[in-house]
Amino acid sequence: MTSGTILLARYAQTVAETDVIATGEVTPILQGIYGEVGGIMATAKKHVREGSAYPGFRQAALEEFGDALWYLTALCQRRSIEIDAIFGRAAESGGFDQSLAASDLESGAVACISTPSSNRPMDDVLFRLARTAGELLDPRCSDDVIVEFASAYLAALHAAEFSFADVVSENIKKVRSAFVDPDLREMPDFDREFGPEEQLPRDFRIRINQRSSGKSYLQWNGVFIGDPLTDNIGDPDGYRFHDVFHFAYAAVLHWSPVLRALIKHKRKSRAEYDEKQDGGRAIVVEEGIAAWLFARAKDLNYFEGQRKVSLDILKTVREFSAGFEVEACPMKLWERAILQGFEVFRMVRAGQGGWVIGSRETRSLTFAALEAAE
Repeated sequence: MTSGTILLARYAQTVAETDVIATGEVTPILQGIYGEVGGIMATAKKHVREGSAYPGFRQAALEEFGDALWYLTALCQRRSIEIDAIFGRAAESGGFDQSLAASDLESGAVACISTPSSNRPMDDVLFRLARTAGELLDPRCSDDVIVEFASAYLAALHAAEFSFADVVSENIKKVRSAFVDPDLREMPDFDREFGPEEQLPRDFRIRINQRSSGKSYLQWNGVFIGDPLTDNIGDPDGYRFHDVFHFAYAAVLHWSPVLRALIKHKRKSRAEYDEKQDGGRAIVVEEGIAAWLFARAKDLNYFEGQRKVSLDILKTVREFSAGFEVEACPMKLWERAILQGFEVFRMVRAGQGGWVIGSRETRSLTFAALEAAE
């Protein structure tokens, strides 16, 4: 066995705990492969055709290739065959070459599978990939069909000019970010090196009260902060209480330029933080995330009764926050912040106010009724 195939086996081990589909379920795995191949056909073609004019297509295609590999690995697990053996046979039958990209999987290094140059048109390569994906839908298909799909996958990867190492390392980061519960002790704490006056409060209790005018008011340490809010929409939906989401980001993610501005705890002692992390653009981004999530949540009954947030929503939030310090937080931590934030929001809206209690130590947000906490 080559070093490359050993690392492919390590890839399978690394992503195993992200497989949340029932062990005996094969149909959703096959559907997943077929769906990702459709995504590859759409994004890879655009990536090759548009080139650097639309760099977003490259990242999208990279993710589609990674997701297809993830599903293929899950299929191999359910059929008790090794993913490295499948690619080893695919490489041998297709004249592909396997070599080691680097030695450390944790830094994103994986088996680097390079393919020989091909003059086949891109369309032909993608049609072959789609055809072999269709053949996988037969639950009685042989291992040879899986090898043929792996060979077509490698050919498409080469035609799209992607490194196998890039595909695998990106997929590892994505799926572990989305599906593995993080060790909270290892999560970033963005202002620990600053003085208390420039930190988000480690523990906080913020009073939200709605007056007869219909406006909501915030109080922190007995002082009013921010402006009174209404829903600012024809159909009242409770958005006047949306600051709850910023409090959730502060408690769970240790990030909220909005709350920093409200309580005047911006990190002014270091200009790069004051301007780039706590400034106006960061505030607009956070407000945009909160507003966009709220719009999506309205169609989901504000996440009531849900224990998960869709991967598409989490990926969009990740794209919103790219370039700011919070991008260091995995999607799973964002999911925690979103679900806790909406849980407290629903209680605040039902009670027309309440106490919002945040703990950065436990990365949690809770609710207490006004009369119960006063």
